[in-house]
Order: sequence, then C-alpha cells, then structure tokens
Amino acid sequence: MKHGGGRTIRRWGATVIASTAALSIAVPTATAQAAAGPSGIRAKSAYLLDSGANRQLWTKAADTKRPMASITKIMTAVVVLDTRGVDLDKKVTVKQAYLDYIRTSGGSAADLKKGDKLTVKQLLYGMLLPSGCDAAMALADTFGTGNTTAKRTTSFISKMNKKADALGMTKTQYDSFDGITDHHSNYTTARDLAKLARHALGNTTFRTVVKSVYTEQKAPAANGRTRTYFWSNTNKLLGSYSGAIGIKTGTGSAAGKCIVFAAKRNGRTVVGVILNDANRYPDAKKMLDWAYHTRTQVTWRQLPEGARQD
Repeated sequence: MKHGGGRTIRRWGATVIASTAALSIAVPTATAQAAAGPSGIRAKSAYLLDSGANRQLWTKAADTKRPMASITKIMTAVVVLDTRGVDLDKKVTVKQAYLDYIRTSGGSAADLKKGDKLTVKQLLYGMLLPSGCDAAMALADTFGTGNTTAKRTTSFISKMNKKADALGMTKTQYDSFDGITDHHSNYTTARDLAKLARHALGNTTFRTVVKSVYTEQKAPAANGRTRTYFWSNTNKLLGSYSGAIGIKTGTGSAAGKCIVFAAKRNGRTVVGVILNDANRYPDAKKMLDWAYHTRTQVTWRQLPEGARQD
C-alpha cells in the first residue's frame, strides 16, 4: 500500500471512524423462526453453528468439497498459534522471496517491504486483515522446517494437513499456505470450516486480530527508520453488523466469493460459513439474523480507498 503524508493518514482515520459507527440495529422478529432455516441463501455451500453448544443450526451442501481461496489462511494462523511456546514478539525479516512470490502469483499483499522486521503477531494482522499472501509466506517460512524457503513452506503445509486431521476435518486438504493453488488440491467443506473457526476462536490472539476493523503497525524498516503499515479488514461484516467478531474472507476464480464469519450477542457466539456466493454479505446477515431471531438493519462499511479487497 502506498501512503503519503499526514493528509492521507487522516483521511484513512476518518474513514475508519465513520465506518465503525455504521448503522446496525437489531430488532426482535415478530414471527417464529422458520424450521427450514434462512431463506434465499445463494451460497453453493453454507453452515451455521452455535459455537458455545457446538451445535449445528442449519446447513446447505455442508459436506461438498469446494475450493476456499484465502479462507486457507485461517489454518495458517491456527498452525502458528498452536505451535508450542510460540513467541508472538519474535521478529521476522522480510525476504525478497516473499515479494517475488506476490509478483509471480498475483496474490493479494500486505505490501511488506524487503528488510523490514515485523513480529509474528504483526504478520498475523498482515495476513488476516488485508489477506496478505506475502505475510502468509513469511509465517510459513518461519514456522516450517528445512534448509530452504521452499522446504520450509512445504513442511508448513504438511503441518496444516496434520492439524486438519487432528480437528476432525475429514474432507479438507491443503496444498497451499495461502489458498493459491495450481493443482486443485486445496479444498474443504462448510462443515469442516465451522470446526476450524470454532477452534480458532478459542485463541485470544486470533480473536483480537480478526475482530479488528483496522490496524496501524509500526516496524523497524530496512533503512533504520520506522515504517507504519496501515491495514483494513476485508471483512465488511465488521463495523456493519452488530456483534460481528470476524473471521476471514476469500475470493478466487474457482472458489467464488467466500466468508467464514462469527458474531456474539447476549453471550452467544454463532459461527457461519459461506462458500461460493456473490451475495455473501447480505446472505451472512440473513443467516445471523435467523440464528439470533432478529431483523437487523445494516449500512455496509466501505473499505478505505486503496485498501485491499478479498
């Protein structure tokens, strides 16, 4: 991302303040909850989970294997955060290889700069808010094993698959740390993603990161100065839907528009999954309203000019 002087920063700040104040009013619905579930959901696959009770609320083609694009990065974060003794303050130096990967793959970027030193926690922000594939590669390179970047990232993907097995995600496979794949071997199901999301939300750091509408992160720059990274969350439910607390968007030519989302109202957390749905935000709202027996009026948060879309 390119940012100029104070005027640019103030403009972004003003956008954030306005967006977080977006109108979202929950009105109790006067009719009984329909037994068939929320109507008119266009997703090819969808799932609703009462997270606290670990109880299925509603499904649509929940066990059909589908590509997931950048939703993959939820598992990348989980593998990092579940690493025994993980040091979130460990500094990682940005390599040219991460920037080259963005250039050759065409992946979304957190616009990391070569030689900058970001902490593991900052890289999680860079991966989960603007969906930075460069930040995902930095994490995979750091937490994988081997004597080259290629070997380390490959071993990290193996860790992702082992974690999927451990979580009972029986119809999920990863061949990528960020969702970019040429082999069509990076897939999941709506049910499996709900399991993953519930597990991920059990981690305090993950919850803190994914509920952030916007963040500014300062890091030592290669030139000895300090660089400030400005990242907005691609998830438009945040700052728009009352109680929204995450989680991650994903978009791809094969996957379509996807979102794993969560909200908390009156102490009750609901997790939702939508795979391949051009209408993902209104449909996510419908699903949450159905789960909470409400009718919510929403003014959708707009991302700042120049912010990443996913």
